Amino acid sequence: MVLPGDRNSTVVTEFLLLGLTDDPDLQITLFIIILCIYLVTLSGNLSTILLIRVSPQLHHPMYIFLSHLASTDIGYSSTVTPKMLANFLVERSTISYLGCVIQLDSAAFFGTVECYLLAVMAYDRFVAICSPLLYSTKMSTHVCVQLLIGAYMGGFITASSSTFSFFSILNSCSDVSVPTLLTSFSAGAATVITVLVIAVSYTYILITILKMHSTEGRQKAFSTCTAHLTVVTLFYGTSTFIYVMPKSSYSTDQNKVVSVFYIVVIPMLNPLIYSLRNKEIKETLKRQLVKKLFL
Repeated sequence: MVLPGDRNSTVVTEFLLLGLTDDPDLQITLFIIILCIYLVTLSGNLSTILLIRVSPQLHHPMYIFLSHLASTDIGYSSTVTPKMLANFLVERSTISYLGCVIQLDSAAFFGTVECYLLAVMAYDRFVAICSPLLYSTKMSTHVCVQLLIGAYMGGFITASSSTFSFFSILNSCSDVSVPTLLTSFSAGAATVITVLVIAVSYTYILITILKMHSTEGRQKAFSTCTAHLTVVTLFYGTSTFIYVMPKSSYSTDQNKVVSVFYIVVIPMLNPLIYSLRNKEIKETLKRQLVKKLFL
């Protein structure tokens, strides 16, 4: 689109999306697979949220944070997956200017919130295992609300910097180093802060567990952490592969596959991991199913 009075200036109205593949048969196959994954993501995370909400025995900080993690996973997956599915069914894959802004900001917001929630959950396990007698005080309702507000504020800050950078890059004809640096700093700060919190928390947790004399106590402490550790490993392991590995060491196609796994598959795996690895959730789920079947 040409601007009035300036024939050399144009306005971006849409972007062309390259997609995962140009093969029509493979596109249909991917559409079916990703649609199934997305449906499992929605059902699994919604089930987690509802289970925690209707089960009084799960009304503890650990599971409150888990319900917010499930909500974040739904939002994170939904920023990309519906548009990806729609593009499989059309010949020319495009996204509008506004749609691109919304998608980038939403991904930045939910991705950062997930980072902070994983850090908050690590801190929660640290308090529960290392200071069990003070748990009710250190993880009171007021503290939990503050931690959640902090997580969402962190996501808002990253999304805001992403918006600023996006518009600055499009409207700039020369130097784009400042907006790019701002986005990198915002995302990098969130990553460093959350990784440090998780690392320090689990270092103290490991030290505390090793000091326990009871084998049963050690196993119980480990069981409350395994699901969270698995989720953390998947999330940060995949993001490290995408953002830290040298670009020359893997191809664009590999990057696409890893990105799909990061945004589409991991939100599906999280509720499954917690359902399979968390004893309290499994027992609560069984009780709810029995109640529905026989009452």
